This record gives sequence, structure tokens and C-alpha cells, in this order.
Amino acid sequence: MEDFGELPCIHPVHPAHPVNVLILFLAFLSFSSVRAQVHVPGTTVPKGDFIPKVTRYDLYVTDTVLNYTGKDVPAIAVNGQTPMPTLYFTEGDTAMIVLHNRLKKGETSLHWHGLILPNVYDGVPWLTTPPIKAGESYTYKFPLKQHGTYWYHSHTMLQEQSGMNGALIIHPRRPDTIPEYTLLLTDWTDMKPSEVDRLLHNGSDWFAIQKNKLRPGTVQSYSDAIQAGALGTKLGNEWKRMHAMDVSDVYYDRFLTNGKVEDAAPRFKGGQQVRLRIINGNSSTYFWIQYAGGKMQVVATDGADVEPVSVDRFIMGVAETYDVIVTLPADSTAYQLLATAEDRTRSTSLWLGNGIRQLAQPLGPLDYFAGMKMMNGMMKMNGDLDDMGMKMGLQRMDMNEVMYPEITGGRSEEGKKVKEVREGARRSARDDGKGKEVKKQPGHEAHAAASSTERPVTLNYAMLRAPEPTTLPPGPLKELHFELTGNMNRYLWSIDGKTISEADKIKIHKGENVRLILHNNSMMRHPMHLHGHFFRVLNGQGAYAPLKNVLDIMPMETDTIEFAGTESGDWFFHCHILYHMMSGMGRVFSYADTATNPELGDPKRAWRNFLKEDKHWHLMAQNDFATNGLDGELMLMNKRWELQTEWRLGYTKEHGQEVEARFGRYVDRMQWLFPYIGAEWRSHPMDMDIHEDNLFGEPNTWDDRKALNIGLRYTLPFLLVLDGHIDTDGQLRASLMREDIALTPRLRMDLMGNTDLEYMAGLRYVLNKTFSLRTHYDSDMGLGVGLTLTY
Repeated sequence: MEDFGELPCIHPVHPAHPVNVLILFLAFLSFSSVRAQVHVPGTTVPKGDFIPKVTRYDLYVTDTVLNYTGKDVPAIAVNGQTPMPTLYFTEGDTAMIVLHNRLKKGETSLHWHGLILPNVYDGVPWLTTPPIKAGESYTYKFPLKQHGTYWYHSHTMLQEQSGMNGALIIHPRRPDTIPEYTLLLTDWTDMKPSEVDRLLHNGSDWFAIQKNKLRPGTVQSYSDAIQAGALGTKLGNEWKRMHAMDVSDVYYDRFLTNGKVEDAAPRFKGGQQVRLRIINGNSSTYFWIQYAGGKMQVVATDGADVEPVSVDRFIMGVAETYDVIVTLPADSTAYQLLATAEDRTRSTSLWLGNGIRQLAQPLGPLDYFAGMKMMNGMMKMNGDLDDMGMKMGLQRMDMNEVMYPEITGGRSEEGKKVKEVREGARRSARDDGKGKEVKKQPGHEAHAAASSTERPVTLNYAMLRAPEPTTLPPGPLKELHFELTGNMNRYLWSIDGKTISEADKIKIHKGENVRLILHNNSMMRHPMHLHGHFFRVLNGQGAYAPLKNVLDIMPMETDTIEFAGTESGDWFFHCHILYHMMSGMGRVFSYADTATNPELGDPKRAWRNFLKEDKHWHLMAQNDFATNGLDGELMLMNKRWELQTEWRLGYTKEHGQEVEARFGRYVDRMQWLFPYIGAEWRSHPMDMDIHEDNLFGEPNTWDDRKALNIGLRYTLPFLLVLDGHIDTDGQLRASLMREDIALTPRLRMDLMGNTDLEYMAGLRYVLNKTFSLRTHYDSDMGLGVGLTLTY
């Protein structure tokens, strides 16, 4: 890591300095112009006389190495630290941030999440702001028209996953008298983010196998189903062509609070209230938030104030921020604020206070088969979801509740284990570490109540109410309907069936109000984020609808948001799960009659460069080094197109050799239908007196074939793949196959048969991400045992 020595980080600039007179004058004019314009939702104009100042930060981006698990991993540091420094400002002042790119190679960027600011500084490379190349610097400068809890992160490729995220706090000019503490929650993987992205697109379930070590049953194999008494549910799931249920896509090695597995704030005392500014800066993880000291009062979300609402817990979507006020009930006690990943694999904590550690109630493992059974009843055969008239929205009906042991009461054996864990946690909270029970402190009763079987009070969006009216200014209304679509099969995420690069910009006009009706027709939650605007969440609070800039929308939900067209330029609207955004789930709102951004140069070239991130190709390769030959495939794919080559190469002439290639495009939303063109070459010397017909009654040419073909692949119920093609010799051929059947979490089965009377059956035991042990029988090559290499 680079040594910055006495490098200054923050430079408050004195307003009387001659060099800054012009900056201060322009800042004053910017606030004067706000008074003359229609009020921008989410912004404020400080009252009374004040002299704004310029607060400057210099941020130096460098390569670094981090080690959270005993393994050195390349990462990115800013000013020598990860996460990035917390930036503090005061409402009404001007922010001046100078970003210095000292990476050895590669561009970078910074997006100011949730801030209302000039379009050119929004920080999306090639859409609003030019990318900052290695060795270059860029200055962001904008007035601060709001206060609250925000954050900032890179918007360049997958850099956010490598440590480029930090908290940004804007205090009101009249600061709160309650002491505060900021928590930036992040997820960490030892794997290269590009490798994470590639594995997701390749359909690998390696992440589920890793999670299974922590939470057995995560893979949802056939052995898991039989053990849980849910074989019928498993079969029903596959009948509807659903893969194993995913709650969170990625396995993470650690979850962190301010860069630590456990953070501590020992300075707070019993009886004291603390304002916690909680930021979900994860790349793809939702967190359940709980507090061991009793109720939490939610007082702000996404930087915007709400009327206080008291809850036991809440789930934070990726990129959301919440301000909560908690009380420390007693002295000589450290109370746990527990953030648990939605998939219940790991957690991270903040300890408030100093003394005996008071634990929050742990969350038990999910009952995946209960969730799978529920989804079977709501999934149509075409892949659409059916809410059966329940009209779900605003997180009020969490269909995942059937999976939560703390809600269901632990009806299964897993539920009994959860109760044991709860009781163990209560015992450890009373224990002094030497087996002696510690005298109960005042306030511990609150924790005991929270640990009881009573249903916890869980926050949902319908409970949020703005403290002041948020009604949009008068103007014409533009209503848009968006359907969130996608599937886990090839990891495609889209809006209305189109990815970012497949859709045009959405034209809106300054002065009009835009209403978005969002329906989630996918099986995953999506935290949808709008850049440069606050939107109202229409939740039954009338004029007091809360303001947010991120909306967590659950499967089958329909939610309505609206925002005022007060800006200019292009603004990104996307899912904030990093790998969903990179897989296509987003749109661009473009204000009409906006002047060309001079910093981006040619607008057509800039737009093409922006879309490049949505057009990446991914490579997958697999080869079985077996005793009877080589058996493998190579696949290059993007969101729609796929080039695939398969080979079976025997070591002897009797075993034969075969190579097939096909190039095609998935043409339907669920990516079950794949028309293609291809070529095949076969050589299998045999006794020329032997003649055999295929199942179509045609002469079988499997001993010697060189042909081009055109064909179609289709995924049938039970995830069987039917492949049929006709070649240039007029020969018809069809095959039926199923690969990667999870018999146990690590034991997989492959099956294949075709009209040439060929067949194959194999078993593969997964050792790690790269290597597997495999045995198979092939009608051409016979029995083989070997080692499979997967990339």
C-alpha cells in the first residue's frame, strides 16, 4: 500500500480568501436560483444568514492488497484505506472533491449516491462524467442542497466490490444534539469480482456449495429434499423448470462494518441515545438489522427524514441508508447491533457501549424447501409469477416468511436447532466467560422479550411517513410501466425483457412529473436506484408520502413511485445489486432539449462507450481427462448469443472422435429457446459390413460425418434439454439431455441419449471450483474414470 505520509485529506477554504471569492459568489447564486425555481424534492434552502464555505477533499486511488481470511487479495484503497474515507459536509456549503487516479492501470470514477447535483458530476462514466484515466485527476464541485446520510462509490465496472465505497454525511446547519455513529456495511470476497461475474453467467452453483458448508441445505439437492421430506416439492420445482432457490447470488467470505468483522463504539454510556447512520454499501447483499438493547426508532431513509417509527428489525436493500435512534439501557454493557445477511450465512456487528456483551437474537437457517413450495404455487409454466390476486407491494407481505424459523416457530428439526442457538445466546449473554452467571443488568429484560416467541415488529415501506408534505409541483404527468424481468439460468436481468443496451433512452421533459409503476416478475428482490432525484413512494400516506432514491421491490410486488422533472441531462435508473446492473437491469432517463455535455465529446461515441459494460462476453471451459478419452466443451457467451464447441476424443480409433460446434441466440425471455447454426465432424472406424438405422429410419452416419446443420434447443420441464437439427445431407438428429443433476450437494449426474442410438451417463464429485472427480459410461468410448477441469 502506498504511504501517503502527511498528505492532507480535507481543506476547509476560508471564505475571505481572494482566490475563492468567485466560488463563493457562484455558490450564493446557486442557492438564490433555487429560491426562484420550483422546489426540488429532497432539497432544502438553509434559512437565515449564512456564509457558505468550500470544503475540499483530495482522494488518491491506489492499488493495494487486503487480507481478511489469511489470503492476500488485490484491492483498491483511497487515501490508503478501505473502505474509502468518510466525507463530512454541512448543508448549504459547497463540496469540492479532487479525485487522483494513481492506479497502475485502468480508469476509475466516483458516483455521489443520493445527492442532488449538476448532471456532469454524477459520476457515471460516459453517461454523465468522463472516466478518470490512470495518472489523471478530476475535480467534482457542487453545492450541497440537502442533509442526511449518503454514500459514494465507483461506477466503473466492478470496482465497488474491490473496496471503492465510502460514507458521505451532510449535517444540517443546526446539528442534532444526539451523538451519532456511522456504519458502512460491505461484503467481501477473496475471489476476483470479474470471476464472480463470470461464474454467475456460466450457471455455476459453486457459491451454493460454499454456503452449504455454513448452512446445510442451501444447495437443495435431491438428498437434501429427501432428508427434509420435500421430494415432491423438489420435483414440482423442476417440473416448472426452476433451478434451486437463490436468496443471495454470491458467497461472501466476510461481511464488514466499517472495514471490520466487528466494530466497537465503547464511548457511549447507559441511558444515552445514539443516532446510527447505517449504509448498506454491499455489492449484492441484503442485511437484516437487529439491536440487542430494545426497539429502534427509524428517523430517516436514503437521507430523507421520516416521522419516527419504532421497530424490532428491518431489512436493508443494497444501497439503502437508514438513520435509527437507539438507547443503551444500562452501563457496563456493550449492546450488539447485528447485521445478518439475508441468506443467513454470516453477519457483522457493531458493539455500542463497554462491558458485558449483550447479544441480539441470532437468525436461524432458512427453510429453502418451504420457500420452494410457495414459489411452485405461484410460478406459471411460462416462467411468469402469479400473485393470485394478493396485490402485493411496499414489503407488507414478505412471501419469504415461510422460510424464517423466527416467524414459523421452527416447525422442523432446523427450527429446533434455532431454538437451541437462541438459548445458547441468552446463556452466553449472562455468562462472564468463566461459567458463572452474571447478575442481570437493568434493560436486559428488553432483550429477553425480543428473544421470545412474539412476532417481531418488522419495518415496511407502508409505515414510512414524511414529516412535511412531499407533493410534486404542478405539471403534466408522464406514466410509465416497467416490468422487472430476468432469470437465474444464464443470469440475465432486464426491464420489460430488454437489457440496457437493447433499449433506447426514455425521453422526459423538464417541468413534467414522471410516475413509474414497477412490477417485479422475477424471483429475486431488486433495489432500484434513481440517480440525481428523490422519488415519492406512494404508500397510502397521501401528501406525506416518504422520499427515497432506492426502492426494494420483492418478487410479485407492484409499487408506484413518482418524481419531478427538475433536472437536465441523462440519469441512470438501475438495480443496485452490482451483478444485476452489469447483467442489464437498467434504463436511462434523458431530458429533452438538453445541451450536449462538453466533457464527454461526441455524444454518439460516449453512448457507445457507456453501453460497452452491458455487452461483455464470458468464457467457460470444461474438460474431462479420463481413461477412455477427452470429453469437454468450450463456450463463449454474452446476454443473448452463445458460441459452443463440444468434443469427445478417444485415445484409439475404436473409441472414435467427434467435434460439434453451434452458434445461436436465445430468443425468449426465460432463455429456454435457442435456435442455432452448427457444424459437426465425426470419425469412428468400424466394420463396413455393419449397417444400422437411426430412430428416424435413416442410415446412421455416426461412423463418418462431416456436415453443417441448423437446429433448435429447447428446455423442457424437469430441465431436460431437447436438441433437434437437420444437416446439409438431409439427416435428422435429436437428443435429450440433462446435466448437473444435484444428487447431493457435491455429487452430480449427467444423462444423454439421441436418435443415433448413442447414450451417456456420468457421475461427477465436485472437489472445488476447478476440479471434480468423474466417472462415466459412453456408448462409443466405454467406461472412463478421470479428473474434470472446469474454468
